[in-house]
Amino acid sequence: QVVFALNQTLLQQESLRAGSFQIPYTTEDLIKHYNCGDLSSIIFNHDTSQVPNFINATLLAHERITAQEIDSYFRQELIYKRNERMGRRVKDLLEEYPDKSFFFAFGAGHFMGNNTVIDVLRREGYEVEYTPAGQAI
Repeated sequence: QVVFALNQTLLQQESLRAGSFQIPYTTEDLIKHYNCGDLSSIIFNHDTSQVPNFINATLLAHERITAQEIDSYFRQELIYKRNERMGRRVKDLLEEYPDKSFFFAFGAGHFMGNNTVIDVLRREGYEVEYTPAGQAI
């Protein structure tokens, strides 16, 4: 699986470099949707947006199964579990110091797709609100 994942990642990077493959959104698109508070837009709704997409139509049947296993593993280990850990850390600090004020800053990856840090906190009963750029906190 490691060799397969590495080969697919390299092929995808070569395609990007050659111009035969393009990412469906730009950095500017990400910034625009983030600033607009549109975290549920189509751009942010891909569970695997942070990892290479190993599943494509050119794969043989046995390769497609391998790709799906790797994709599932990455989604679970690199995205969901990481966000669970981050959400629990925030929750633990809020509960340990209820009279304190906090400011938490996360990378954009913690807000992409499903099972985000925000989702974790909401499941724990916290109300999370978006603050647009330029608005006083």
